[in-house]
Amino acid sequence: MPVSLSIAELTDRFPAFRAALLVCDGLTIPAERPAALDQLIAEREQAARLAYGGTELAEIPGIAAWRAGYKGFGIKKTSYRCSVERLMKNALAERPLPRINAFVDAYNAVSLTAVACIGADDLDRIAPPLAFRFARASDSFVDMGAEAGEDPNDPPKDGEVVYADDRHVLCRRWNWRQDARTIITPATRRAVVTIQTNGSGELEAALADAVALIERFCQGRVATGIAEAGRPVITVGDG
Repeated sequence: MPVSLSIAELTDRFPAFRAALLVCDGLTIPAERPAALDQLIAEREQAARLAYGGTELAEIPGIAAWRAGYKGFGIKKTSYRCSVERLMKNALAERPLPRINAFVDAYNAVSLTAVACIGADDLDRIAPPLAFRFARASDSFVDMGAEAGEDPNDPPKDGEVVYADDRHVLCRRWNWRQDARTIITPATRRAVVTIQTNGSGELEAALADAVALIERFCQGRVATGIAEAGRPVITVGDG
């Protein structure tokens, strides 16, 4: 299934933004981490501590780039941080990366190593085309991180950068938190993944790393492409 991704709405304001798109098919996702993945993640957590221990989060280039991006659409509160900043903060505090399933855990390992934001959605639960764009009045979002008793329906604010399909927002505040309706589970057989950089980080290296780990631990077939200012709309996958 070919999947299109556009970043065209953002390129004027955020010309350094790049997004790799991975379309994954034939997945078999272990609910628990294989031992080899567990060991790989432990090694990457330790590598992050060796590389950035004692460094303020705001001084890590990949995180500084995203903080600047968030300020670019009006987010200044420290309660809203990009996904990789949360991973890095935990790793530096010697708190382990969360255990979700082998697919999510693998791409979190890539995210930590590359200091790049990564997210994924079940391809059978979304409605392409996909886009990183500015929020619209009709957008809906069901917060996967809502606490007990909180209303999970939390539509984005005007002017906010979001990641969306043709029906609703898949991720609020660019790469802050995902919609609950399209999460990856062990039942997922097809997925779309985005790897995002904003002027810092080696996107191509992160892309190769993600493909290798998905193929190794989830037996998937992966097609890829990169959207950037010079090529803001891409289509990935078989026709």
